[in-house]
Amino acid sequence: MYPPAVKTGLFLLSGLNSISTTYYFYYIYFFMQEWFGFDRKKNLVLAAALGCIYTFASIFCGRFAQRRGGFLSLRVGFCIMAGVLLAGSRVQGVASHLLVTALCDVGMCFTWPALEAMISEGESRSRLQRMVGIYNLVWATGGAFAYFTGGAMHEKLGRQSMFLVPGAMQLGQLILVIRLGKRSTTDDDKAASRSRERSGIASGALEPTPNPSQEGNSRDADGRMLPSWESWEGWGLGRFTDRGKTSGSPAGERELNPIARAFLKIAWLANPFAYLAITTVIAVIPSLARELKLSPMFAGFFCSVWLFVRVGAFALLWIWPGWHYRFRWLLGAYAAMIGSFALMLLARNLPLLVLMQIVFGLAVGLIYYSSLFYSMDVGETKSEHGGIHEAAIGAGSCAGPAIGAAALHFFPDAPGSSAWAVSAMLIIGLAGLTWLRIRK
Repeated sequence: MYPPAVKTGLFLLSGLNSISTTYYFYYIYFFMQEWFGFDRKKNLVLAAALGCIYTFASIFCGRFAQRRGGFLSLRVGFCIMAGVLLAGSRVQGVASHLLVTALCDVGMCFTWPALEAMISEGESRSRLQRMVGIYNLVWATGGAFAYFTGGAMHEKLGRQSMFLVPGAMQLGQLILVIRLGKRSTTDDDKAASRSRERSGIASGALEPTPNPSQEGNSRDADGRMLPSWESWEGWGLGRFTDRGKTSGSPAGERELNPIARAFLKIAWLANPFAYLAITTVIAVIPSLARELKLSPMFAGFFCSVWLFVRVGAFALLWIWPGWHYRFRWLLGAYAAMIGSFALMLLARNLPLLVLMQIVFGLAVGLIYYSSLFYSMDVGETKSEHGGIHEAAIGAGSCAGPAIGAAALHFFPDAPGSSAWAVSAMLIIGLAGLTWLRIRK
């Protein structure tokens, strides 16, 4: 477990990383539309390609962080992104910019799985809820701020700012993570020294005698009794917590309840579908802004509403843990996401666009929080689970724009075909969630 000062630094890295990557990846579609004439279809193809890269790179990078350590993974990621973003400010051709975007996408994959695992490392069950909540608030607030101000930055400082500002931030993050790595090593050495000094006393401590009346029950990391899985009833109305017995293995792996694994699979299915919708919206916003006669600056102002609402959803879900392992909340959020997504893309006036963004932000907030919380709550290989969580995001980020681009290709005279095609895919995902719930 990392010391508190290091974890505070990791939260700072999460916020800075969210701001820098949002500045670049959310406005790359405006850039490609303005400088290379990309229309809605071409931007959707670009988004699908980036999602495909992110899917496979996240799995590899999650395993890399698990085996080689989170600090090394962060250093590699920040190095790659800083280098290619600064190079991107000098290149001119469309092929060069596509290469810069792809390499930056790979670099980003080294950062998020490692950050998620390091923030959750060594936390008890009760503190895990708190740490994941803070993490979600930090990165979501950073992303909302970046999207809100990114359009104004693009207009006032010029197109070079889209590369130089996030590139400079990545260099700052690289310096910070090097300092955090040294601080973590020093603190670990001090803790080991104190442990050796107390080893003589600790070795003579008496082992507690188990209470026969509690035999067969389980406790969480804070020593509280946990209910058995039979208390989970119906469609999620019962309250469920892990029924974990500490094994004798060195890693202290828990014997996990199958219901926990079922919820993990359900969340891993829901989250890529959520990003299927999110990435489609992000790729379409430049053309939607043009139809509504919004400049990049005002597009950033009016189209960032869902990002701020998502921050509020994260805050609510952090304070109130009653949604844990309750299927109806996840199902309701998913259904709300489908309706709000379709109306957002078909909106031809600002009030409807803003209203649907509020619903959309609340829905995707719960879906994302579910995926990350269950990924960190179930099992010990947190970096690998973080990689799978991010890979699921990449899969959705690839599938949604790809479906939208295909619809526009085969039905070019129907501007709303991409919205309807992706909505149909989201409905298939809803059926998949229900099937998994009934099956488990």
